[in-house]
Amino acid sequence: MAEAKTTITAVEVEAFIASVEPPAKREDARVLDALFRKVTGAAPKMWGPTIIGYGEYSTTYDSGRDVHWMRAGFSPRKAKHSLYFMGGYCDPVTGSGRDEKLTRLGKYATGKSCLYVNKLADIDLAVLEEIIAADWAAMQRLFPES
Repeated sequence: MAEAKTTITAVEVEAFIASVEPPAKREDARVLDALFRKVTGAAPKMWGPTIIGYGEYSTTYDSGRDVHWMRAGFSPRKAKHSLYFMGGYCDPVTGSGRDEKLTRLGKYATGKSCLYVNKLADIDLAVLEEIIAADWAAMQRLFPES
């Protein structure tokens, strides 16, 4: 079985955020970090060189692949922020409930378990908070912390 390429690193989250360019993305990253900390209550860890993750879980997919990954997180990319929401990915009910919230969010794009946002000024942060909370609750239900 292949090892996961993206794992927890020893890099300090604050140091990483301080290095984000351009400055507008750095400020957005600070806002996102504060929001994720507020909603999840979890201290962030760096996953690989550019992903800030909150909480973690382990599972084995039906294929037999073992996974150790963050419960939620984001990466402040130059083009767009990538926000990772595993609750909607792991739980179809949570995923379908997200659809209504997305109608109120603002300007975004989606991937399988990601939400892409160019800048925070394009979205409603209160709706983003609802999305984070719903996904976090789903992950806590599906993969209780021991």
